[in-house]
Amino acid sequence: MSVNLSAFGGVGWQFFDNNGVPLAGGLIYTYAAGTTTPQVTYTTSAGAIAHPNPIVLDSAGRVPGGELWLVIGLNYKFVLQTSTATTIATYDNIYGSGSRVAFLNNFTGTGSQTNFTLTVAPSDENNTQVYINGVYQQKNTFSLSGAELIFSTAPPYTSTIEVSFT
Repeated sequence: MSVNLSAFGGVGWQFFDNNGVPLAGGLIYTYAAGTTTPQVTYTTSAGAIAHPNPIVLDSAGRVPGGELWLVIGLNYKFVLQTSTATTIATYDNIYGSGSRVAFLNNFTGTGSQTNFTLTVAPSDENNTQVYINGVYQQKNTFSLSGAELIFSTAPPYTSTIEVSFT
């Protein structure tokens, strides 16, 4: 699994309450962006040990171990609360620094093939650009299903297909 440092609470961050006092025992809940579905974070760049959810801040208002790592390609929502579960703030659509890795896949059309398997699943259809013989393809000419790129009409025989995505 690949992880990148969180833009929220990355390394050594210190959290405070609304009065500027370190948030001792504060809580950080981690969810999939836009939801209340719990989403895992990790304690180191190895991505091997998950943080508990919620993460309980230490007496100085810091993440235990000092690091917060996110799965590449996933967006997160963070809810920061006091130790008594009073919400201080919610931060949505956060991704790991550097986690917007750009990918480029190339294929050759067969005249009959409509499905092409990308190296990884794109993060979002809006961040996916498809070109056939250098001509941009409108979003309504293809769809995505995980790492599968599916054309509504097969690209022509020997055509060059270029797919750029994050």
